[in-house]
Amino acid sequence: MFDERPLRADVAAVRDTHAPDALVYDTERDFEVLPTSALTDLTMVVDDVEPRGYDPAWLPADHPEILDQLVGDDVIVGAPGDGSIAWTIQTDPPIVLVKPRIEGSPDDFVAFLVAEALVQVGLDLPEHFLGFFRDVYADFAAATPTDPTTTYQLALAATDAYIGLHTRDVFAGWAETDDRASLHAAWVDAGERIQPRLSGLGRAVASGETSFTDAAELAAAGVKHDLDLPAPFDALDDPAYREHGARYAVAWAERVFS
Repeated sequence: MFDERPLRADVAAVRDTHAPDALVYDTERDFEVLPTSALTDLTMVVDDVEPRGYDPAWLPADHPEILDQLVGDDVIVGAPGDGSIAWTIQTDPPIVLVKPRIEGSPDDFVAFLVAEALVQVGLDLPEHFLGFFRDVYADFAAATPTDPTTTYQLALAATDAYIGLHTRDVFAGWAETDDRASLHAAWVDAGERIQPRLSGLGRAVASGETSFTDAAELAAAGVKHDLDLPAPFDALDDPAYREHGARYAVAWAERVFS
């Protein structure tokens, strides 16, 4: 199920700086939440496993069934909507898992995504949106008059924006280190590809061309790449969000949907 992934020198340098003990593995198959059957294989490549135990009481009564996979006392690695890379600090040492779906992406972009995961591990950021919101998620859902799946997607976007507020200074700093110039260039290039879509985002939402949820996801990417955001998403690019976290996200949702 797992094969150790060779790391480029620049990615290895990021690991040495931010998460020196972390392991990086390719997975044999794609997953949203790592199957229980694969956890046995995972215990063969790490020294210890300690479940985080997300509390079922954190979920509002009306929530997508997929979220039931995230609660309880089991080791949960990954979540629906995670993308090509998952990571966890529920293992000792921490582990980053690269899924097969990433194949075909440009090498520099893949290297950036792996490096990004290592930075997140080192900053001890929340692995899942539920680890970010915790018992405040019910308040976020109450402030968001959308169907449960859309509410979940908005919560993912809000969590990604929060994480981006923490990681982007690291990415920007790579411009000053010769051994990570390619990673910095990949971060900048991805941001330049997003910027044109952000520039017309307000009009696209108003016209119905883009859903509010898709716009929030794009805005969260904009936070990570330190781009200018239109209202009301610009409020997610605020030092107060970094300081106050989930409660700020609830207040933002209340203002947006009031």
